[in-house]
Parts: sequence; structure tokens; C-alpha cells
Amino acid sequence: MTLNPFTNRRPYPSPAPSPPSGTTMIDRIGARSLTVLASSRAVIEGELTAATIVIDQYTGKITSVFHSVLPASDFPPGTSYMDHSPHIILPGLVDAHVHLNEPGRTEWEGFYTGTRAAAFGGVTTVVDMPLNAIPPTTTVAGLKEKAQAAQGKCWVDVGFYGGIVPGNANELRPLVEEGVRGFKGFLIDSGVPEFPAVSSTDIALAMTALADEPTTLMFHAEMIPPIAASVGDDVQWSLPPLAPIGPLNEYATFLASRPVSFETYAIAEILSLAHIAPELPLHIVHLSAIEAIPLLQQAIANGVKVTAETCFHYLSLAAESVKDGDTRHKCCPPIRSKSNQDGLWEELTQYDGCIKTVVSDHSPCTPNLKLLPPSISSLGTRNAPHTTDDGGESERGKGDFFAAWGGVSSVGLGLSILWTEGQSRGISIEDVVKWCCKNTAKQVGLEGQKGDLAVGYDGDVAVFDDEGVFEVGEEAMLFRNKCSPYQGMTLKGVVKETWLRGQRVWERDGRGFGKEGPAGKLLLKRRREKS
Repeated sequence: MTLNPFTNRRPYPSPAPSPPSGTTMIDRIGARSLTVLASSRAVIEGELTAATIVIDQYTGKITSVFHSVLPASDFPPGTSYMDHSPHIILPGLVDAHVHLNEPGRTEWEGFYTGTRAAAFGGVTTVVDMPLNAIPPTTTVAGLKEKAQAAQGKCWVDVGFYGGIVPGNANELRPLVEEGVRGFKGFLIDSGVPEFPAVSSTDIALAMTALADEPTTLMFHAEMIPPIAASVGDDVQWSLPPLAPIGPLNEYATFLASRPVSFETYAIAEILSLAHIAPELPLHIVHLSAIEAIPLLQQAIANGVKVTAETCFHYLSLAAESVKDGDTRHKCCPPIRSKSNQDGLWEELTQYDGCIKTVVSDHSPCTPNLKLLPPSISSLGTRNAPHTTDDGGESERGKGDFFAAWGGVSSVGLGLSILWTEGQSRGISIEDVVKWCCKNTAKQVGLEGQKGDLAVGYDGDVAVFDDEGVFEVGEEAMLFRNKCSPYQGMTLKGVVKETWLRGQRVWERDGRGFGKEGPAGKLLLKRRREKS
């Protein structure tokens, strides 16, 4: 058995690799600054175990992992050492679906506030969606403008997706070279004019362009079946349905306007085109309808490279509980029934299920765009009512699910949401790490760097109190606008600290965010070639 390189002690089952001949680990690292994090419980390479993790502060990389709690005396004098027992050391979460909206709509969110909220919840990497910022990330120029806007503002690491829209097929390969983590397109109106929906022809062109590239092609999979004359809210901002089933402030009316057939038809259309680029990974974002699961399962059985994600809100919120006018719950695809939620959990927990990841799809807006009625107040002072030109309160501002912006705000709350809901479903902390760390990192080509605690990975860590509880108040919603369906809920599971590459960026019971300022990096290296 290899000796402990710091003390020559033996009884540790997974020590660091032996150093090069003629040197010792202390020669290579001892003179540098170290961060050592230990706990009686840590999730290391998918397993819950006691662990001591050594991080080189200069490189930000994990240099050693021991499957036991080593004492501080085992390390060079002056080493930054913390034993977090009995709290759980987790890999920093990778939230692979976040809308940060900068530049162009920073009143909705921004890099500073969105990534700060992420760090509060143990998220150390977010991947920003290509729309809702102006310009969208559909060209290299748009990507560079977004990257420039992010400089010096990110509390965690940030990656970027490119977008597919009609006419930009020639931009896709250059965007791969510039380091986008994947591409997203809509098969239905996105709700913003600068990011139009794609047709099957556009999808075919994108697949052809990206067929041999190291990337992932993702879709907002809703599509109005051509047999429908009108089913109502086919865009984020729309007229009421021609024949509403009920009042526009009732959630059931909105839910009926986005039937499961929107999702199943769109997914069938995407899968019908997969033969164009059989080696290109496909991904369905924010899967809501369980009726789509058999389509995906069959495609996978037939050799199609397709995966799906679902969201914290689909796994924790149900249509039956949405109050009249509470448009904080409006999103597309919609939050569906409790039985549908159970079906999503069932697929998620299958060893070979098609749902591989859980993400936030944090899609905020200013509270006035939610058009909340006075009976449902949002925390903070920015929840101004929708007003008319004459200064009076608009009749549209009465909880109209069709006029309100669609999107759920939850970045930084997801770990606690998932842990709370999972208590009654028998999930383990290893499951959470798989869905929110390891698999999300793999989805965006960051495996080997993010999503696990192993030698050579970034020293990104969340310290998690799995027994702690907190109420979601303003102090727990660090995103810009304090408007979320989780307001007032009590959640189980508290992130005590967040570490980014061996540097503590958030401490709940002490210094908060400290004085060092944002230290996140932009992840703009080209993805590795396909294996």
C-alpha cells in the first residue's frame, strides 16, 4: 500500500498517486497553499464515505483524496484545514440550464446576481442559455458580447450554450470552436422575438452542420400539432384561447392550453430526424409530460443517442396545488398533475431511465411581468402592478396565466428542493450527486473537470447539512427579483459552505460572501473530441 505522502502513515485505502521519482508530494505541494476539507461523510466518485480532500490553491485542482478523516497534524504547518463532520461534502453542483439574461435584460437577472444565488445553493457551475439576453448567443459576435458582459461578475464558473434559429447554420461550427457547451432550439415560439422557433428544415441543417462536432443538440420540445386549429397559449405572450375551458386566472385553463401532445409531437419530430446525424447526442430540455417517456425509451433502444432532463419544479410542484392567479407557477411546458410528477420520479430513479439530469431552468423576469393579483404578494418592493398608460392598474394584472411571463425562479434552491421532495421517495444523496453533478457535467462536456471529487478535478465543493431546515424568504432568494413559487416554503437541507477551486466563496454561518469578490471563470474552451 502506498504511504500517506504527507506523513508516511499507511492506513488510507485511496491515497494520492505516487509522485515522480526523486521527489515527494511535499516537495511538489508543501510549499504551496493547500486547502484540506475533511468529513465523516462525503460523496466520492459516487459513493458515500469518510474522506479528506486536498486541493492545491494555485491550480484549483484536487491533488489527493483519502477515504478517511486525516487530522490537521498530517499536513504542513499553515495548511487551511477544516473538518466538516457530520455535514456531507459534495461535489459542487452543475446547473446545466440557467437564464442569466445579460446583456439586454439585466433588470430580469444578471451574471452577478444569478451566480451569487447559485453559490448560495452549492452550485459551482452554471451553463447559460442562449436566449433572453440581447443579443442572443446565435452568432460568434453575440457570444463574445455576452462573455464581455460577464467579465468580473461571476461568483461561480459559467459556461454558455449557442442557439439554433432559422438561418444561422453557418454560425454553429464557429461557435463550437469558441467553446459553447451545446446548442438549443425551440420548436414553438420562445416568447422573445430575437430567438425564433426552428422548422424541421432548420433542425436538419443544424444536425448536418454539427454531425461530427463534439457537442450536444438540445430542444425545447413543444410543438403545436398541425391538426389543431387553436389551442390557445402557443406563445408566451398571446391572446386567450378561442374557446377557453374556464377563467384565464385559473391554472386549469392554462394547463389545458399546453396539452401533453405538444411535447409528444415535438419529440417525435426530433427523433424522426435523428438519422441525419446518428452520432450527434440529442437532448430534451425540461421534460414535463410522462407520455413522452415511451418515445424516448424506444428511440434509445433503437440506438438513438438521446437523453432528457427534468426540473426541480416538475418534481416538487403539482397543478392541483396552484392557486388561482398564482402566475409564479407559470412555465412552459407547464407544471402538470401529481400523478405526472410521480411518473417523472419513477423514470428518474430507474437505473437505465431516459431522464438523466435535474436542473433549475431558472427563467426569471421582473415581478410586474408576472401580473400577480394583490392577493398573492411577492417579497420585496419591486413587485409593481401592471399599469396602463393612464396610471391605473390594468385588468390584465389580475393573475392572467396567458398574459403573464412564463418561467420559474429557483437557482440556488434546487439542492434543497430535491432533497426535501426526495425524503418521502427514498432517494439518497448519491442519487442527487448523480443527477445534479456528475450527469450534468457530462451533458455539457465537463466530465473529468466538474461534477465529482477525484484527483485532477476542480476543487469545487458544497458542504451540505442534510438535517438543517430553512424557510424560503428574501434572504434565501439571492437572484435579482424575489418572485418564486417557493416563497414561504420550508425546505430541508442547508448548504453551509461553497468552495470554488479550493477557495471558499460562500459561508452561511459566518462571513457570507466575504470581501474577495467574484472569482468565477468563463468556460470557453472547445469541448473535447468525441471518444
